[in-house]
Amino acid sequence: MAAGSCLLLLLLLPWLLTASHSPPGCKIRITSKGLDLVKQEGLRFVEQELQNITVSDLHGKEGQFHYNISQVKVMDLQLAFSDLYFQPQQHLVFNINNASISLRFRRQLLYWFFYDIGSINASADGVHIHTVLQLAKDEAGRLKISNITCNASIARMNAGFSGTLRKVYEFLSTFIITGMRFLLSQQICPSLEHASLVLLNAVLDTVPVRNYVDEHIGIDYSLLRDPAVSTDTLDLDFKGTFFPRARDNQELENHAVEPVIKETERMVYVAFSEYFFDSAMHAYFQAGVLAIELQGEKVPKDLEVLLRATFFGTIFTLSPAVDAPLRLVLQVSAPPRCVIKPSGTSVSVSAFLNISLVPPGRPAVQLSSMAMETKLSAKVFLQGKALRVQLDLRRFRIYSKQSVLESLALFSLQAPLKTLLQLTIMPIINERTKKGVQIPLPEGMDFTKEVVTNHAGFLTVGADLHFSKGLREVIEKYRPAPTAPAYPSSRPAEPSVDPHQL
Repeated sequence: MAAGSCLLLLLLLPWLLTASHSPPGCKIRITSKGLDLVKQEGLRFVEQELQNITVSDLHGKEGQFHYNISQVKVMDLQLAFSDLYFQPQQHLVFNINNASISLRFRRQLLYWFFYDIGSINASADGVHIHTVLQLAKDEAGRLKISNITCNASIARMNAGFSGTLRKVYEFLSTFIITGMRFLLSQQICPSLEHASLVLLNAVLDTVPVRNYVDEHIGIDYSLLRDPAVSTDTLDLDFKGTFFPRARDNQELENHAVEPVIKETERMVYVAFSEYFFDSAMHAYFQAGVLAIELQGEKVPKDLEVLLRATFFGTIFTLSPAVDAPLRLVLQVSAPPRCVIKPSGTSVSVSAFLNISLVPPGRPAVQLSSMAMETKLSAKVFLQGKALRVQLDLRRFRIYSKQSVLESLALFSLQAPLKTLLQLTIMPIINERTKKGVQIPLPEGMDFTKEVVTNHAGFLTVGADLHFSKGLREVIEKYRPAPTAPAYPSSRPAEPSVDPHQL
């Protein structure tokens, strides 16, 4: 019995491993070069956060001396030595070494009947900050900073005193400086923890996870697993699947080749498998929108004359409906399939073309129903953060499923129908795909200098990054505004247009 169980486990093991590792439809790699750009923007953000540090008042008594230090304000920061790097398996490390912080605070001193008030300039030197950010996938499939460890220390602190009681302050400087150094060092890490777990996570919330592409379909960019971090790269595996909006729980199974990114020369790489494009076309097919109808004046005149001549015998028997307008209905019969090769990307489409006469006030009369097989070439490119596809007709044939003789009779329609597709149908399709689909990047970050490379079963886009908006600008945009107390309402809430609210 035990031997049989072991054998069954061995047989099921490959299937269990495959099931536990779903291949991504979209994969993003951020390299050390991309991290260097993030470091520059992150350093500005850290400076802004440290400048807003709030230090508690310091007060005490030494003999007859009563002192109070208040209104501590950071005047300047010098963060010349900093580093941001990957740390396997899920971490980013941010270090600041030998920094300096200039301060100004208000002093108050009471000695017997003598009272002194003024300001003091101080500097904290040899500031060291070591932070480790843990990255993980949350329940919604969004990338998050799940934890932060922070250590901060100040090597020395100096203060300049002036005024009539300067000698007294110099006597108390040991107490004041020691207390100020302790209070300041205690506020650095809480400030950075709030910046990471609250503010930076708010920026990550702007990455689209489950987003509507148009009125027919949406896309699921949820992470399949926690990010994989090496010493040089951070890899993110996204589901990358489309779904019809009317049935948003219906998705195509992924049996495509998993994208493999080996390059590290550019700041970022985005890979898309054949599944990514197949699921988009499957979703459109399930939404029932892969059909185009041309009727009356929309049918090119030359083609109408040819069609009436081809089906003259049938039309003649329909008198008095001989002059009824023609209607052409092109309906995709199965979800199109995408094939990605190093030589290029193509899409295979099978469809039916129904040709009918539509007499006014009477049922339509079908003249012919023919099968069509087409192969389209696809040019994939990035524009901003939108992935776009430009389609072009390469091969085309029509035939009848009824008989070989009918297929031969349709041969004369091959060239004019191909022209119809090229000049009329393809522009309509390309106009519909013009908007493209957004790549999962935070708001304010965009691609530049994109290069698309085809591989066997997937394609990659190598690019550099730049910030069109600063982190602070994005954070302020999405910072929750104070709201008045909510009152019950029977009216349902309007749907949000924010992608991460879907």
